[in-house]
Formats: sequence, C-alpha cells, structure tokens
Amino acid sequence: MLHLILMLFQVSTVHILSPMASSGSNQQSTAAYKPYRHLKTLTAHQRAVSCVRFSNDGTLLASASLDKTLIIWSASTLSILHRLVGHSDGVSDLAWSSDSHYICSASDDRSLRIWDARSPFDCLKILKGHSDFVFCVNFNPQSNLIVSGSFDETIRIWEVKTGKCLRVIRAHSMPVTSVHFNRDGSLIVSGSHDGSCKIWDAKEGTCLKTLIDDKDPAVSFTKFSPNGKFILVATLDSMLKLWNYSTGKFLKIYQGHTNRVYCITSTFSVTSGKYIVSGSEDKCVYLWDLQSKAMIQKLEGHSDTVISVTCHPAENKIASAGLDGDRTIRIWVQDP
Repeated sequence: MLHLILMLFQVSTVHILSPMASSGSNQQSTAAYKPYRHLKTLTAHQRAVSCVRFSNDGTLLASASLDKTLIIWSASTLSILHRLVGHSDGVSDLAWSSDSHYICSASDDRSLRIWDARSPFDCLKILKGHSDFVFCVNFNPQSNLIVSGSFDETIRIWEVKTGKCLRVIRAHSMPVTSVHFNRDGSLIVSGSHDGSCKIWDAKEGTCLKTLIDDKDPAVSFTKFSPNGKFILVATLDSMLKLWNYSTGKFLKIYQGHTNRVYCITSTFSVTSGKYIVSGSEDKCVYLWDLQSKAMIQKLEGHSDTVISVTCHPAENKIASAGLDGDRTIRIWVQDP
C-alpha cells in the first residue's frame, strides 16, 4: 500500500536556511555548512518510487517501486546494473545485508524476497506468511535474520539461510509502519499506525518497553541511531523526535517539513557533521543539524512527495525518491 496511511477513508533549486540556533558555536558550525546540490535525476521506474537505499559498502544504490520492481544502480556511475522482477504487486520497502551482497524486498503481494545483489541477480528465497501487505523490512547486523512488519499488525522474524519464519509477534493493533534492529541485533524497534512505538527483545520476541503509546498521531517511521543509544521517531503531525532509549524521554524535536499522510522515511547523516535528513509532502528534502535542531537546508526539485531518503555511508551524497507524480530518484552531493 506504499507508505500511505489508511485512515479508514524540472528546475531544481537549493535553499540554505539561516541558522535558528542562538549560541555562537551553533551559528559557527551552521555557517561552515557546505550545501548539497542536485547532481542527477534517475528516471527508470514506471510508478512511484517507494524506497531508496545505498548499500553498506557504498558501491550500490537500490530502489523499490509500485511498478513491482527493484533496480540496482551503480552508486558511482548512477547507471542501471539490473532490474529485479518477480513481485506480483508494488514493493514498499527494501533492506541491504551488512555485506552488501543481498537485498530483501517487502511487497503488497504479502511476501518478501531475498535477492542476490550480484550477477546473476537471482531471487534466492521467497518468504511467505504475512496475511496482508508487507510494509517494512530490515536485516539484523549479523544478517542471519530479517524482521518484517505488515498491515496484518504482526512482526515476523525470519531466518535468512532457510527462509523459515522463526517468530510471529502480535505487535500492534493497526498496520506496522517500520521495524529496525539496533547495532548489536539484540533489540527491534517498531512503529505503527496505532500511535505506538515499541522496543522488542529480538531473541525472545517480548516487549521490553513502550516508548510512545498515543492513539494519535500515528507513528509513521522509526529507527535506531547508528550508536544504538537513540531512536528517531516520525509522527503524522509533521514532527521528528529523537528519543533516549534508556530513559524513555525525547531530547530533540525537528520540524518545518510536512508529514501528515504518508510514512516518510528519515535518516542520520554522519559523513560530514551530524544531520537529520527527511523527505516531505511539500516535495522537498529537509536537513537539520542534529544537535542544534536548526533546519539548515531544503532541497527542491521533486514534483511529488519525497517518500524516502538515504545517505551514502562514506561520501556526502543523498538519494531521494518521489511518489507517483514524480517517479524519479534525485542524487544530491556536497562539493569538496
């Protein structure tokens, strides 16, 4: 169902926003910020691009689409290496294994597929068990397990080697919007349309903590920070909050973007300073300084909602994906 909540019912310009922080150090760091610029637009999908992800080794970029396919691109030349065909309905999410050799895709056809990201790009496993759209997916750091979330309100944990479902967690009372392992693979964070964000023991499948338990707004996306100490949570009131997992309190709020309808992904940029990056329903990509919360850049150019963003693991490079009125992937870079 793509990243759309069911509530029962090409000119490119770059804006650098003036720092909102008051302290001299924050102003100084923001003043030294090098802006991202548009490098290239990739046009190969026939429908909305639902997800973009750089591989962990930085050599590849993968995209998923409502056109039922995934595309593997060279991250350096930005040329198509292969199109992965096999799903019978739109693909909502994708994840890379830690070694960048495998991709797992989540589809409205109620299945997940594990693909070899190297020639001959075979589909190695089809994971079946969810009774509704599979909406989100991630590998654990060891990449021996996959976690998936579905509109059937469950989280499933799968064994990569066999393709077997090891555990079904009755996790939420509405569709699961995101699932993500922490850095050692011991915990899973999940978000849901039911307004809750929960932390799970990955081995036992037990709920260790409910971080947020509001009926409204819906939790549209969540993920652990790279160091595993914090959790980034997006809600459909156009808010991004950074939570301290151990204390259960939020530390920062990032706002200025628009997010009231879709499950837009956000992420951490750590290659040059520390930033929060998110798509937005106003067709832009937003960047905030993680510490000061200052919105430092707004990237314009997409012609529809920016549903997904991904940051290159080593280079100052961002990829963003647009919905059906756009259907493109835009690559943004910082000049040296």
